[in-house]
Amino acid sequence: MREILGRRRRILSRRTNGRPELISAALTFATAWQWPVLPGVGLRTRGGALCACPDPECTVPGAHPFDPPLLAATTDERMVRWWWTNRPEAPIVLATGGRAPCAVSLPAPAAARALAELDRREVRLGPVVATPERWFLLVAPYSLEQLGELLYAKDHVPGSLRFHGEGGYLPLPPSVTGQGEVRWERAPLPGSAAPWVPDVEAVVDTVVEALTRTGVSAPEL
Repeated sequence: MREILGRRRRILSRRTNGRPELISAALTFATAWQWPVLPGVGLRTRGGALCACPDPECTVPGAHPFDPPLLAATTDERMVRWWWTNRPEAPIVLATGGRAPCAVSLPAPAAARALAELDRREVRLGPVVATPERWFLLVAPYSLEQLGELLYAKDHVPGSLRFHGEGGYLPLPPSVTGQGEVRWERAPLPGSAAPWVPDVEAVVDTVVEALTRTGVSAPEL
């Protein structure tokens, strides 16, 4: 009996070793902020860049749902705790839309210029998630119809812009993916309540104008 209990303790210890800040962050997102999350597929090896999914040319290595699928995203504390107890280094993936924020993303160099322009115009922003390649500006949930009308009214929309709405996803800090560390470029204010996020119109209008006016030609990524 002692051997069995000892073996069980060692197994649990190995499961909970790694990055305890991930389970803490995942529980905050899910239970305090009511953002549905799930573990990303992760990487094949610690510190590597190859996605653990079957696609050898995966464009978002480690930072997408696989098993469990996106529809499994939840705010249930027990499920979230179970996931990250068994997979303590899994990236945190947010299922966008519904009760959770959506996002507008663009390549990092263009995003830095866009944020500077948004600040200059005194546009109030919510949290901004950053990876070495792309930044994600969190916005209030929107419908496909709302987004379509917004983009249709534009003379030009930079092809490097991406929209993460209902049925979409993005990685959350402090995940590590094949593209590097996920961090807050603009961190949420301390507190237990879900952070405020702006409407998509205010962000898209200014980002498109800023990129067009400054002549930023960001490549598709």
